[in-house]
Amino acid sequence: MAVSSDRRLADLTGPEVLTNLSERSILIQPLGAVEQHGPHLPLSTDLVIAEATAEAAVVAASDLDVWLLPSLAYTKSNEHAWSSGTIWLSATTLLAVLDDIGRCVARTGARKLVFLNGHGGNSALAAVANRELRLAHGLMTFLVHPFVPADQGGASADGEAGAGVHGGTDETSVMLHLRPDLVDMSQAVANVPHWLQEFERVRFGGSVPFGWTSDDFGPHGHIGDPTMATVELGTRLFRSGVDHVVQVLHEIDRFEFPERKTNS
Repeated sequence: MAVSSDRRLADLTGPEVLTNLSERSILIQPLGAVEQHGPHLPLSTDLVIAEATAEAAVVAASDLDVWLLPSLAYTKSNEHAWSSGTIWLSATTLLAVLDDIGRCVARTGARKLVFLNGHGGNSALAAVANRELRLAHGLMTFLVHPFVPADQGGASADGEAGAGVHGGTDETSVMLHLRPDLVDMSQAVANVPHWLQEFERVRFGGSVPFGWTSDDFGPHGHIGDPTMATVELGTRLFRSGVDHVVQVLHEIDRFEFPERKTNS
Protein backbone atom coordinates (compact mmCIF):
# COMPACT_ATOMS: atom_id res chain seq x y z
CA MET A 1 0.00 0.00 0.00
CA ALA A 2 1.42 3.38 -1.01
CA VAL A 3 1.72 6.33 1.34
CA SER A 4 -1.19 8.70 0.75
CA SER A 5 -0.31 12.24 -0.27
CA ASP A 6 -1.68 13.59 3.00
CA ARG A 7 1.23 11.86 4.82
CA ARG A 8 3.96 13.18 2.53
CA LEU A 9 5.09 16.54 3.81
CA ALA A 10 6.22 17.69 0.36
CA ASP A 11 2.70 17.18 -1.05
CA LEU A 12 1.16 19.67 1.39
CA THR A 13 0.81 23.37 0.76
CA GLY A 14 2.43 25.88 3.09
CA PRO A 15 -0.86 26.69 4.86
CA GLU A 16 -1.62 22.97 5.18
CA VAL A 17 1.64 22.42 7.03
CA LEU A 18 0.57 25.00 9.60
CA THR A 19 -2.82 23.36 10.12
CA ASN A 20 -1.77 19.70 9.95
CA LEU A 21 1.49 19.55 11.90
CA SER A 22 1.83 20.07 15.62
CA GLU A 23 4.22 19.33 18.45
CA ARG A 24 2.85 15.77 18.40
CA SER A 25 4.02 15.23 14.81
CA ILE A 26 6.91 12.90 13.98
CA LEU A 27 8.84 13.56 10.77
CA ILE A 28 10.79 10.74 9.14
CA GLN A 29 13.85 11.55 7.03
CA PRO A 30 15.04 8.49 5.06
CA LEU A 31 18.81 8.43 4.50
CA GLY A 32 20.00 6.35 1.58
CA ALA A 33 23.16 6.32 -0.51
CA VAL A 34 24.32 6.13 -4.11
CA GLU A 35 27.34 3.87 -3.93
CA GLN A 36 28.79 0.71 -5.41
CA HIS A 37 27.40 -2.54 -4.01
CA GLY A 38 29.53 -5.05 -5.83
CA PRO A 39 28.87 -6.47 -9.30
CA HIS A 40 25.40 -7.81 -8.48
CA LEU A 41 23.53 -4.91 -6.83
CA PRO A 42 22.65 -1.39 -8.02
CA LEU A 43 24.13 1.84 -6.71
CA SER A 44 20.69 2.69 -5.32
CA THR A 45 20.48 -0.29 -2.93
CA ASP A 46 20.56 1.64 0.36
CA LEU A 47 18.19 4.30 -0.99
CA VAL A 48 15.69 1.68 -2.19
CA ILE A 49 15.68 -0.10 1.18
CA ALA A 50 15.47 3.05 3.31
CA GLU A 51 12.70 4.55 1.19
CA ALA A 52 10.62 1.37 0.99
CA THR A 53 10.94 0.77 4.74
CA ALA A 54 9.95 4.34 5.57
CA GLU A 55 6.93 4.25 3.27
CA ALA A 56 5.70 0.92 4.64
CA ALA A 57 6.23 2.05 8.24
CA VAL A 58 4.25 5.27 7.72
CA VAL A 59 1.34 3.25 6.33
CA ALA A 60 1.53 0.70 9.16
CA ALA A 61 1.75 3.43 11.83
CA SER A 62 -1.40 5.22 10.62
CA ASP A 63 -2.54 5.62 14.22
CA LEU A 64 0.36 8.02 14.82
CA ASP A 65 0.92 11.58 13.60
CA VAL A 66 3.79 10.53 11.31
CA TRP A 67 4.96 12.40 8.21
CA LEU A 68 7.35 11.31 5.47
CA LEU A 69 10.03 13.66 4.16
CA PRO A 70 11.64 13.21 0.73
CA SER A 71 14.55 10.78 0.88
CA LEU A 72 18.12 12.02 0.97
CA ALA A 73 20.00 10.01 -1.67
CA TYR A 74 23.52 11.43 -1.44
CA THR A 75 25.17 10.85 1.94
CA LYS A 76 28.53 9.86 3.45
CA SER A 77 29.75 7.06 1.18
CA ASN A 78 33.43 7.81 0.86
CA GLU A 79 34.39 4.28 1.93
CA HIS A 80 33.35 3.52 -1.66
CA ALA A 81 34.90 6.60 -3.24
CA TRP A 82 37.35 4.41 -5.16
CA SER A 83 34.51 3.08 -7.33
CA SER A 84 33.01 4.89 -10.29
CA GLY A 85 29.35 5.75 -9.82
CA THR A 86 29.58 6.38 -6.10
CA ILE A 87 28.32 9.88 -5.30
CA TRP A 88 29.13 11.00 -1.79
CA LEU A 89 29.08 14.02 0.48
CA SER A 90 31.90 14.85 2.87
CA ALA A 91 31.22 14.52 6.59
CA THR A 92 31.26 18.32 6.90
CA THR A 93 28.77 18.76 4.07
CA LEU A 94 26.36 16.06 5.27
CA LEU A 95 26.41 17.37 8.83
CA ALA A 96 25.58 20.83 7.47
CA VAL A 97 22.76 19.40 5.33
CA LEU A 98 21.23 17.56 8.28
CA ASP A 99 21.47 20.73 10.34
CA ASP A 100 19.69 22.69 7.59
CA ILE A 101 16.94 20.06 7.46
CA GLY A 102 16.57 20.17 11.23
CA ARG A 103 16.32 23.96 11.25
CA CYS A 104 13.52 23.80 8.69
CA VAL A 105 11.70 21.00 10.48
CA ALA A 106 11.75 23.03 13.70
CA ARG A 107 9.78 25.77 11.91
CA THR A 108 6.91 23.37 11.10
CA GLY A 109 5.88 23.08 14.74
CA ALA A 110 6.93 19.44 14.94
CA ARG A 111 9.36 18.53 17.72
CA LYS A 112 10.49 15.04 16.71
CA LEU A 113 12.71 14.12 13.75
CA VAL A 114 13.67 10.55 12.89
CA PHE A 115 16.61 9.69 10.66
CA LEU A 116 15.72 6.32 9.11
CA ASN A 117 19.13 5.21 7.92
CA GLY A 118 19.68 2.63 5.20
CA HIS A 119 23.46 3.11 4.94
CA GLY A 120 25.78 2.01 7.75
CA GLY A 121 28.40 4.57 6.77
CA ASN A 122 26.05 7.32 7.94
CA SER A 123 25.52 5.98 11.45
CA ALA A 124 28.27 7.74 13.37
CA LEU A 125 27.63 11.06 11.67
CA ALA A 126 23.86 10.82 12.12
CA ALA A 127 24.39 10.14 15.82
CA VAL A 128 26.45 13.33 16.03
CA ALA A 129 23.72 15.20 14.15
CA ASN A 130 21.16 13.98 16.69
CA ARG A 131 22.85 15.92 19.46
CA GLU A 132 23.75 18.92 17.32
CA LEU A 133 20.12 19.36 16.22
CA ARG A 134 18.91 18.93 19.78
CA LEU A 135 21.25 21.69 20.92
CA ALA A 136 20.79 24.06 17.98
CA HIS A 137 17.07 23.72 17.26
CA GLY A 138 15.49 22.11 20.33
CA LEU A 139 14.32 19.08 18.34
CA MET A 140 14.02 15.60 19.76
CA THR A 141 16.06 13.54 17.33
CA PHE A 142 16.36 9.79 16.73
CA LEU A 143 18.44 7.43 14.60
CA VAL A 144 16.71 4.25 13.43
CA HIS A 145 18.02 1.42 11.25
CA PRO A 146 15.70 -1.04 9.50
CA PHE A 147 18.45 -3.57 10.25
CA VAL A 148 21.39 -2.82 12.54
CA PRO A 149 24.56 -3.18 10.42
CA ALA A 150 26.79 -6.13 11.24
CA ASP A 151 29.79 -3.87 11.84
CA GLN A 152 27.73 -2.05 14.49
CA GLY A 153 26.65 -5.13 16.42
CA GLY A 154 23.89 -6.40 14.15
CA ALA A 155 23.41 -9.95 12.93
CA SER A 156 25.12 -11.46 9.92
CA ALA A 157 24.01 -14.53 7.97
CA ASP A 158 25.52 -17.93 8.73
CA GLY A 159 28.67 -18.43 6.71
CA GLU A 160 29.59 -14.73 6.67
CA ALA A 161 31.73 -14.87 9.83
CA GLY A 162 29.90 -11.84 11.23
CA ALA A 163 31.11 -9.79 8.26
CA GLY A 164 28.04 -9.44 6.04
CA VAL A 165 28.26 -5.68 6.15
CA HIS A 166 27.78 -4.66 2.53
CA GLY A 167 26.01 -6.39 -0.33
CA GLY A 168 25.96 -9.75 1.42
CA THR A 169 23.25 -12.33 2.03
CA ASP A 170 20.72 -10.18 3.85
CA GLU A 171 20.99 -7.00 1.80
CA THR A 172 20.88 -8.92 -1.47
CA SER A 173 17.85 -10.87 -0.24
CA VAL A 174 15.96 -7.69 0.60
CA MET A 175 16.70 -6.31 -2.85
CA LEU A 176 15.46 -9.56 -4.41
CA HIS A 177 12.21 -8.88 -2.55
CA LEU A 178 11.95 -5.16 -3.36
CA ARG A 179 13.58 -4.76 -6.77
CA PRO A 180 14.52 -8.11 -8.32
CA ASP A 181 14.82 -6.36 -11.68
CA LEU A 182 17.92 -4.56 -10.37
CA VAL A 183 19.70 -7.66 -9.03
CA ASP A 184 22.04 -9.74 -11.19
CA MET A 185 22.60 -12.99 -9.32
CA SER A 186 24.77 -14.29 -12.16
CA GLN A 187 27.40 -11.81 -10.94
CA ALA A 188 27.08 -12.72 -7.25
CA VAL A 189 30.23 -14.13 -5.67
CA ALA A 190 31.20 -14.73 -2.05
CA ASN A 191 33.66 -12.30 -0.51
CA VAL A 192 33.93 -13.09 3.19
CA PRO A 193 36.98 -11.83 5.14
CA HIS A 194 37.43 -14.91 7.29
CA TRP A 195 40.80 -13.57 8.42
CA LEU A 196 38.98 -11.12 10.71
CA GLN A 197 38.03 -14.08 12.92
CA GLU A 198 41.63 -14.15 14.14
CA PHE A 199 40.87 -10.99 16.11
CA GLU A 200 38.74 -10.83 19.24
CA ARG A 201 38.27 -7.06 19.50
CA VAL A 202 39.41 -5.49 16.22
CA ARG A 203 36.71 -6.87 13.95
CA PHE A 204 33.28 -6.00 12.58
CA GLY A 205 31.01 -5.71 15.60
CA GLY A 206 34.00 -5.91 17.97
CA SER A 207 34.79 -3.51 20.79
CA VAL A 208 37.40 -1.64 18.70
CA PRO A 209 36.03 0.02 15.55
CA PHE A 210 38.52 0.57 12.74
CA GLY A 211 38.63 2.70 9.63
CA TRP A 212 38.19 0.87 6.34
CA THR A 213 37.27 1.27 2.71
CA SER A 214 35.45 -1.45 0.82
CA ASP A 215 38.37 -2.18 -1.48
CA ASP A 216 40.46 -3.08 1.59
CA PHE A 217 38.61 -6.41 1.38
CA GLY A 218 39.15 -7.13 -2.30
CA PRO A 219 38.29 -5.79 -5.73
CA HIS A 220 34.62 -6.83 -5.82
CA GLY A 221 33.40 -4.02 -3.54
CA HIS A 222 30.96 -6.04 -1.47
CA ILE A 223 31.67 -7.77 1.86
CA GLY A 224 29.65 -10.91 2.56
CA ASP A 225 28.12 -13.78 0.61
CA PRO A 226 25.29 -12.79 -1.75
CA THR A 227 25.18 -16.29 -3.27
CA MET A 228 23.06 -17.44 -0.32
CA ALA A 229 20.40 -14.74 -0.87
CA THR A 230 16.77 -15.70 -1.50
CA VAL A 231 13.52 -13.85 -2.13
CA GLU A 232 11.93 -15.65 0.82
CA LEU A 233 14.62 -14.45 3.22
CA GLY A 234 14.34 -10.93 1.82
CA THR A 235 10.60 -10.88 2.37
CA ARG A 236 10.99 -11.98 5.98
CA LEU A 237 13.77 -9.49 6.65
CA PHE A 238 11.90 -6.59 5.09
CA ARG A 239 8.70 -7.29 7.02
CA SER A 240 10.70 -7.67 10.21
CA GLY A 241 12.47 -4.37 9.55
CA VAL A 242 9.18 -2.56 8.98
CA ASP A 243 7.70 -4.07 12.15
CA HIS A 244 10.77 -2.94 14.07
CA VAL A 245 10.50 0.63 12.78
CA VAL A 246 6.78 0.76 13.60
CA GLN A 247 7.46 -0.40 17.15
CA VAL A 248 10.18 2.23 17.48
CA LEU A 249 7.84 4.94 16.19
CA HIS A 250 5.30 4.07 18.88
CA GLU A 251 8.03 4.42 21.50
CA ILE A 252 9.18 7.71 19.99
CA ASP A 253 5.59 8.95 20.07
CA ARG A 254 5.44 8.63 23.85
CA PHE A 255 9.11 9.43 24.56
CA GLU A 256 9.56 12.67 26.48
CA PHE A 257 12.31 14.09 28.66
CA PRO A 258 11.31 14.96 32.25
CA GLU A 259 10.58 18.61 32.74
CA ARG A 260 13.59 20.56 33.90
CA LYS A 261 13.36 22.17 37.28
CA THR A 262 14.80 25.66 37.59
CA ASN A 263 15.84 27.39 40.78
CA SER A 264 13.47 30.16 41.77
